Amino acid sequence: MIDINLMIEKFPAFLGGTDGAPVLSTSDGLLLTMQLLFGSLLLGLLLSVPLALMRVSSNKWLARPVWLYTYVFRGTPLLVQLFIIYYGLSQFEAVRDSWAWEYLREAYACAIIAFTLNTAAYTTEIFAGQIRNTHYGEIEAAKAMGMSKWLMMRRIVIPSALRRALPAYSNEVVMMMQSTSVAGLVTLADLTGVARRIFSDTYMPFEPFLTVAGIYLLLTFIFVWLFKKAEQRWLAYLAPRKH
Repeated sequence: MIDINLMIEKFPAFLGGTDGAPVLSTSDGLLLTMQLLFGSLLLGLLLSVPLALMRVSSNKWLARPVWLYTYVFRGTPLLVQLFIIYYGLSQFEAVRDSWAWEYLREAYACAIIAFTLNTAAYTTEIFAGQIRNTHYGEIEAAKAMGMSKWLMMRRIVIPSALRRALPAYSNEVVMMMQSTSVAGLVTLADLTGVARRIFSDTYMPFEPFLTVAGIYLLLTFIFVWLFKKAEQRWLAYLAPRKH
């Protein structure tokens, strides 16, 4: 039988409150998960736009390194990437003696770096694909207006590609949200980290992880709904015309 009373009693802990156990941080649970998610998504988005332009460049010295980066980060598990950054880099004395060690010794910073590099790799390929698929009519119209290559990119190609990338990017956001659950494996008290703490205190695994599953399911619904609204607004011109 599921202990509903336990789920109700421990629910505040998932929102960053206290459940009677010592609070690990003022940003435990859902708040920490959202910080990791939005922080990595923002940094990854800012990184992916210039990388996407490099990815579609005819200059192989620009395109090949980006291809290698996206290939490696999309071809290896996020958990492995997180462990390499959190546990692996500390093995090098040069890293420990550098200015970066102040940040790399913290699990939070390592998680942000790993999540950012991972989501940026996927987002770069999403944007690069949409840049390549820009309709030739838009390109010809921009050239007819006398736009330079970079002005055309800034005013026509990139805004159009970003709009058309919304459906694929919404999937990346949902996947990234679910992927943040690995942060609990490097001592961070995100949603799954809080569930593991409750499990260790109560020896009841079903209730805390069922609660986490419900929260993630609700968050998925919210994100999908928001992106559907965004698509209805910014991709309305692609919808079939009603006669």
